[in-house]
Amino acid sequence: MRVLGIDPGIAIAGFGFVDKQGHKLSPVQYGSIQTEAHTPQETRLRQIYESTMALLEKYKPDAMAVEKLFFNRNVTTAFAVGQARGVIMLAAAQQGVPIAEYTPLQVKQAVVGYGKAEKRQVQEMVKMLLKLSVIPKPDDVADALAIAICHAHSAVLQRKLSEVKPR
Repeated sequence: MRVLGIDPGIAIAGFGFVDKQGHKLSPVQYGSIQTEAHTPQETRLRQIYESTMALLEKYKPDAMAVEKLFFNRNVTTAFAVGQARGVIMLAAAQQGVPIAEYTPLQVKQAVVGYGKAEKRQVQEMVKMLLKLSVIPKPDDVADALAIAICHAHSAVLQRKLSEVKPR
């Protein structure tokens, strides 16, 4: 199974493709989609959408996992990130790629085993689980890989649970 993890953002959207075969996780490709500040919002959204479409077409994931938004301060930032998240999800929907959403707490729990883990702990576990030589930068890329890992683990559990017949 190939999973695309996305950490949505308007300036930087991290992405990470991870393959899961049995219990083995392998990084396929990871990086970020970046847009220039002071560019019209609609131009930035188009760039994010087109870049996401190109990634989906090239790497053909079986599923996409996106971080659920959580903002408690800057409403303006929340709206911009929400719009970026929307065009990313639209691209996946147009390609027929199933979308799963996870909270930061769920991602930390799946990757580190502790829902209140610090960012550095998550980054170190991403590096270890994917056998990377360095922690991917910027942070959004490591976060995207963590989201992909979370879904890779969760999808297997969800499939097993759906196979259990009720008595």
